[in-house]
Amino acid sequence: MEHLEHLQEELDALLAQLPNREEFQDRLNSLVFGYPFNEYEYVISTLLAMGVLTLDGYHELRDSYIGRNPYLYIFEISAPRSFGESWAQGHLKELVPGLQKPSKRADPGYSGQYDLYLEGIRIEVKASRAVDADMDAPLYVKALASDSTKGFWMNFQQAKPGCCDVFVWVAVWRDVIRYWVLSSHEVETNLTSRGQHRGNVGEGQLHVRHNNIQNFEDYEVKPNKLEEAIRTAFDRQVRAISAS
Repeated sequence: MEHLEHLQEELDALLAQLPNREEFQDRLNSLVFGYPFNEYEYVISTLLAMGVLTLDGYHELRDSYIGRNPYLYIFEISAPRSFGESWAQGHLKELVPGLQKPSKRADPGYSGQYDLYLEGIRIEVKASRAVDADMDAPLYVKALASDSTKGFWMNFQQAKPGCCDVFVWVAVWRDVIRYWVLSSHEVETNLTSRGQHRGNVGEGQLHVRHNNIQNFEDYEVKPNKLEEAIRTAFDRQVRAISAS
């Protein structure tokens, strides 16, 4: 729980000022917690009640924590579809207003096989979150910062290069969001396992870990360059098809 370590240090310094610290600790150890009443809620409410923490101090503590972890809330999205479709696709549309949901009017051959459309470019969106690969816990607990030395594993699954022109990968850490844009041909050559589901020909998945993420650095782009990168990746796709 890297994101809680700094907060815990700040709270411990405040708790040291309590006149009845041992009594408080015994009480804390005996409590049974249930959502939304947890350990931190009890600690902070006690500090406020005892006058050790002021309301302004609480606001500063809260703002500092959120400032260090601006995307931690994304790890609280539990349903994979809500994260991958609702959040990720909506996020990209905010960054690139020209992106549209595909339709048969725009693409007569469309039958749900890709996610977004940009002036003739068929785009598949894949999203994942960086978490501690060795921890068995809810996502928001094992969420990692971008400078963490712990191993992470992200799985971009159900990739079907034959169904789109360009892939956009969205990877979330608790402090940054990173983007990669690849042509379908480039994804096809990097798939690490194929036939993810029985009978699904042309489908595979790609595993991105702390020890191979550098292999894709040529495809990483800044958020304000996404539209340009999508068009450039499409040009590479067209050239790859022409050369085959």
